[in-house]
Amino acid sequence: QLQLAESGGNLVQPGGSLRLSCSASGFHWDYYAIGWFRQAPGKERERVSCIGSGGDTSYADSVKGRFTISRDSARKTVYLQMNSLKPEDTAVYYCAAAWVCSDYRSMDHWGKGTLVTVSS
Repeated sequence: QLQLAESGGNLVQPGGSLRLSCSASGFHWDYYAIGWFRQAPGKERERVSCIGSGGDTSYADSVKGRFTISRDSARKTVYLQMNSLKPEDTAVYYCAAAWVCSDYRSMDHWGKGTLVTVSS
């Protein structure tokens, strides 16, 4: 029903910026909430940010003020603008979809992930 694909991951220096993209295909994508999750080696997957079908947004405390999530309906794409990146932001970043924003265990559709490495 819904397929997601992430892009934009890269190697970036601390303090730098990246924009991740989550492109959707399938029907009724705009009825889904889309979240960004990340998983660093040896750590549990955590929610970074989420945007609901109505445009409401949420952020993990660790990224508030630095990351911004947005939707582009025409392109069927959700973006995660990441500024002031820190080494602890290093992780594989996934986008995921569900009817409402939830923790990772409750998300229904997942992309394959894109690697973000923050290092000098």
